[in-house]
Amino acid sequence: MSKLPEISGRTCAQALVRGGFYFKRQTGSHMVMRRDAPFAQVVVPDHRVLDRGTLRAIIRQAGLSVDEFLELL
Repeated sequence: MSKLPEISGRTCAQALVRGGFYFKRQTGSHMVMRRDAPFAQVVVPDHRVLDRGTLRAIIRQAGLSVDEFLELL
């Protein structure tokens, strides 16, 4: 398993867009990203640096592996 980099919430959201997600809405600092087929909805905090545990949870909820996510970066 690859080590997760320190990235911002916006960089994470851009990688998810490349993976088929789109921006649904934002409430405060939390961006809601959605993919219709297969359905997945992920909340990405718009922070300068995401904690590695938070990033790992986002990747898991998106249905991606860490290596697949790193390719989208």
